[in-house]
Amino acid sequence: MTTPLPQPAPPSRANLFLEARVPLEFGALMLSAPGLLRLPKGDGRAIILLPGYMASPSSMWPLAQFLRHLNYTPLDWGLGTNRGKVDADVQRLSERLPMISAQHGPVTLIGWSLGGVISRETARLNPEMIAEVITMGTPVIGGPKYTTVGEVFARSEGLDLDEFEKEVHARNLLGLRQPLTCIYSRSDGVVSWEAARDIYNDHARNIEVVSSHVGLGFNPSVWRIIGKTLAGDR
Repeated sequence: MTTPLPQPAPPSRANLFLEARVPLEFGALMLSAPGLLRLPKGDGRAIILLPGYMASPSSMWPLAQFLRHLNYTPLDWGLGTNRGKVDADVQRLSERLPMISAQHGPVTLIGWSLGGVISRETARLNPEMIAEVITMGTPVIGGPKYTTVGEVFARSEGLDLDEFEKEVHARNLLGLRQPLTCIYSRSDGVVSWEAARDIYNDHARNIEVVSSHVGLGFNPSVWRIIGKTLAGDR
């Protein structure tokens, strides 16, 4: 018996317009900073931060500073701007992992949007070196199909979205061993909120926040979830 393909609804046009609220979200982060900085301190573990599609590692800088304050060791993924070369980036990151894990032990991966896809595939291939995966607005279901940039991405990569969706589904059915936290927003204007949830792994935690897609990396609710998750508060 084959497992049917999920059919998430695409992001709404109204949500796309709501992406303009990013400055308000950044302001909310500033107001929430005192409480966030009082979250439990960490154990120094290494956390690799993976940016979203066409974003540079600098987009993860605010989150990195927050994690450093909580006594973690945030690391740049080391591959520059995320240009959507998923398989190649998974391979390149996998080649870096032995050196990183030899120094720090098993690492946590936090991926924003497409960075979360790379995180999940890297964790699948390297279970002994990846301790945990946290994603933010990541298209778990369907790959780029249920995103507002899907058609553009498909043309640039020469993909058939329907066929690629089947490939993504087959990969997801393989499952992941690591603890998984998927943060999603129903008002995400780039990635379908239904597609950003993990329905394949029974142990996955799907946690809803109110956020734009572009604001997920510095949304105070997201940071609070990350801080508590890393501290073992599940």
